[in-house]
Amino acid sequence: MLSNEGLKVGVVGTGFIGPAHLEALRRLGIEVVGLFGSSPERVAPKADAMQIDKVYATYDEMVTDSAIDVVHITSPNHVHFPQAKAALMGGKNVVCEKPLAMDSVESAELVALAQEKALVNAVNFNIRFYPLAQQAHALVQAGELGDIYIVQGSYLQDWLLLPTDWNWRLEPELGGDMRAVADIGSHWLDLISFITGLEVEAVFADFETFIPVRKKPTTPIDTFGGKLETTVEYVEQPIHTEDYATVMLRFEGGARGVFTVSQVSAGRKNRLYYEIDGAGSALAWDSERPNELWRGHRERPNEILMKDPSLLSAGAQQFTSYPGGHNEGFPDTFKQLYHAIYRYIEAGDFSAPTDFPTFADGHKELVWGEAILRSTKEGRWVEV
Repeated sequence: MLSNEGLKVGVVGTGFIGPAHLEALRRLGIEVVGLFGSSPERVAPKADAMQIDKVYATYDEMVTDSAIDVVHITSPNHVHFPQAKAALMGGKNVVCEKPLAMDSVESAELVALAQEKALVNAVNFNIRFYPLAQQAHALVQAGELGDIYIVQGSYLQDWLLLPTDWNWRLEPELGGDMRAVADIGSHWLDLISFITGLEVEAVFADFETFIPVRKKPTTPIDTFGGKLETTVEYVEQPIHTEDYATVMLRFEGGARGVFTVSQVSAGRKNRLYYEIDGAGSALAWDSERPNELWRGHRERPNEILMKDPSLLSAGAQQFTSYPGGHNEGFPDTFKQLYHAIYRYIEAGDFSAPTDFPTFADGHKELVWGEAILRSTKEGRWVEV
């Protein structure tokens, strides 16, 4: 259990993901003392709705507030680097949404600064913290699959299927030069890296933008909020980031892989799928059925493991809150991730190994992403 005595948090960003952070922190009994967003006028009604008393007028006001111990950054991608850097310089521990920065030069600087300042740093790769993701990790690390041959899968969504669907991620100056790969492909890559321990050696990518011109609303809308809008005025906006990508992977040690990401796949609201094929057996998992883990065998019947802490490894049990038959889902992954982070802060030994994704993991994803982007531009295999 966490005591959380004295630990206080400031949250940056009040769009789709900021409230998810806040809710998970509250479930753990961690106090959120204030919010910062694009403007005090926009943030104030959301602060009232979330029963947060303090709205910071400037980001500097938040990171210099002596009451704040940890800053959670859930703002648009282009400000992650300056906000994380300022928080570290202010002596704050940092939990940052992915991507950690706009490029690997920035992310490398953050890794070095966090180490120099001896501050806890984390990237919000929450999908690791489904109980059966932890179980898959335990099975692979115990050698249950044997040597890994093939890793395959996808991450599919449909929230940008229509020309009228809009979000700031569509603008490279705000979201970066990649969209689908950086936004959701990064989760897939991190999850596979965590489960298997495999490191990407080279990539070959193919991108496509199926909707080259979109209709941008003239007024701001929240992420995933476009479908709720009824009367909106638009301007036409050319699109320069990918709706779809398929990426082939070569891993160190000889394993091979391939994954597809899409934000224009009708009916797929938020589906991450993977299959890991080893010399001895296989694993597969689907985020639309997160409490089931498929195990494939050659010479005996296949199995489906239902999420039940009594059937899981000790490592997976510590990230499972409810008994078998009681499903755990997306909001629970945030709670389990933050439980790991704040337990680490409480322990006080920041030289100890972490059991959560750090800035180093965020930096690695950016290095891989840059290789993927270079590959699609040059039409060839690119070594990482």
